[in-house]
Amino acid sequence: MRLFIAIELSEEMKRAAAQAQDGLRRQRVGGNYTPAENLHMTLAFIGELPSAERATAALRAVDFAPFSLTADGVGCFGDLWWMGVRADPALDALARIVRRALADAGVPFDRKRFRPHVTLLRRASAAPRVIPEIRPASMRVDRFCLYRSERGKNGMIYTALDAFAANRPEA
Repeated sequence: MRLFIAIELSEEMKRAAAQAQDGLRRQRVGGNYTPAENLHMTLAFIGELPSAERATAALRAVDFAPFSLTADGVGCFGDLWWMGVRADPALDALARIVRRALADAGVPFDRKRFRPHVTLLRRASAAPRVIPEIRPASMRVDRFCLYRSERGKNGMIYTALDAFAANRPEA
């Protein structure tokens, strides 16, 4: 099964992402838009594993405090457009702790540098004339999830297999 670890977005953050997607669509930028139900922020991409057991066991040991995540701008990596978030040491720390837990448990994962973003559009057909603005949005992060990713008839289907709650008081 194909696995990844991510923060599920609040409805407010999903609305901000949808607004940015609408801004791209209005400019007739085509491509593969991320459906609202699939919007998330990946902390670590694991890829194919025969079972989620080792990853689940490793993630149960992750120790973190709740923190806030705030939407902050739109940008791109080549033909992939994303919504960014305001820099936050707590977010960076969570990604680092999650990845360390996986490494310590011998669970393979993509070791590319963590670049916090929410994917809005893949394989964009063109660049927009104007970078879309997003409405101010924020959310409290008090858990993250282990997801399974499957190819469905109409695109990818993400299913949360387990959730891992913050276990320290908010800083």
